[in-house]
Amino acid sequence: MNPHIMILLISNLALGTVITATSYHWFLAWVGLEINTLAIIPILAKYHHPRATEASTKYFITQATASSIILFSSIFNAWHTGVWDILQLSTHPAPTMLSLALAMKLGLAPLHFWLPEVMQGTDTTTALIIATSQKLPPLTLLYMTSNQLPNSVLLLLAMVSTLIGGWSGLNQTQLRKIMAFSSIGHMGWMAAISTISKNLLLFTLIMYLLMTTSLFLTMINSTTKTTKDLGMLWTYSPTLSVTTTLTLMTLGGLPPLSGFLPKWLILHELTTNHLILTAILLAMTSLLSLMFYMRLTFTTTLTISPNTTNSTMKWRFKPTKLINPLPIITSTFFLIPISRLIYY
Repeated sequence: MNPHIMILLISNLALGTVITATSYHWFLAWVGLEINTLAIIPILAKYHHPRATEASTKYFITQATASSIILFSSIFNAWHTGVWDILQLSTHPAPTMLSLALAMKLGLAPLHFWLPEVMQGTDTTTALIIATSQKLPPLTLLYMTSNQLPNSVLLLLAMVSTLIGGWSGLNQTQLRKIMAFSSIGHMGWMAAISTISKNLLLFTLIMYLLMTTSLFLTMINSTTKTTKDLGMLWTYSPTLSVTTTLTLMTLGGLPPLSGFLPKWLILHELTTNHLILTAILLAMTSLLSLMFYMRLTFTTTLTISPNTTNSTMKWRFKPTKLINPLPIITSTFFLIPISRLIYY
């Protein structure tokens, strides 16, 4: 793709996100969502391959459906109240429709079926955009309207998402699909805490963006796409192999690392607000996600030389990628000392 066209599309992605995040009028928020969606479709379809065409078609249909439901819920609310203010969504069933539309855009289960297929059908860089920046517009709407949305619906979506995100990732070998199910699980945690604490929602989002970007940059830098490729990462860069292990454990939420902190604080807030059953279910389903993160960790570090393998090894040639993932990866591990400053 022409670099000038790519710059134009990326700029429109950012423009759509900014319009949605700064709007207090439902129509402008919808316009931002549409600009964002239409800008990423050519990026998804830039490879002339049936899988890329399929991914872009699925993404467009899903996002267009969710945007139309958002617009319909806002029209229904404005019809009864006479206002288009995002902060005044009160007419039933408009909040429930908005919850389901945001769940579809974020990939929350059971409206998640498009996300793994779209991320698998595109390249790793585009999958990074879908898993990170494309979550920001719907999350800003969730942030602004969380006090008006039905708590029972959000908590139900959160519990189902953490269960599906962990359970479905167990039998995957494609890293982009694994990261898609990881995204579904993390979005479930954010949906659960959005009903209680907006500060903690932002903190969890920041940690998710850092951890996910770190692992995707490793995959882009080492051209890793499957678990078998991950097992050969040490031949490409031993340092990157060690930091990737720490990134995977951070995504799993093991206690000494930064990924443990958002889950700990979310469970604390849920128990403080007497949502004991929800906290127990979230903690138990997170063990499923931890299982496939630990499997990837085993593949990355505990299958290194000397061993017998029939795989082609990536010996340490000079990297041709311009992206160096090590700075952002190492920054992920040392956020615990300043976590209280970020959260409060």
